[in-house]
Amino acid sequence: MPKYFCDYCDTYLTHDSPSVRKTHCSGRKHKENVRTYYQTWMEEQAQELIDKTTQAFQKGKIANNPFGPGAAIPPPMMGPNGPMGPMPMGGPMMRGPGPMMGGPQMMPMRPMGPPMMGGPVMMMGPRPGMQ
Repeated sequence: MPKYFCDYCDTYLTHDSPSVRKTHCSGRKHKENVRTYYQTWMEEQAQELIDKTTQAFQKGKIANNPFGPGAAIPPPMMGPNGPMGPMPMGGPMMRGPGPMMGGPQMMPMRPMGPPMMGGPVMMMGPRPGMQ
């Protein structure tokens, strides 16, 4: 039976069968090797982009700072504690129409389904002691 070669681990498996491949691919060392491979690839891509940008800037193809010489580039509008303050509960994607859109703020929804064993139970009506 032919052997299977794993490019990420740089090794041959004992034989090529779906169960052997599945066992190998679910292993800790294989996952670590895959993570390392793609991390290295991303770093190389980033360095390539930095080098190309630097070369273009040195050749004068990229203008200086668009906000004027010596001006600081402004921070992004939304950040964890940026100029707009902390992010709303649930993040920007969970927000409904709010004061800026002229409607009430929507509460984040909890997935519906049976309660988990030992987990919190959603009660209908007023909470005990709150009347």
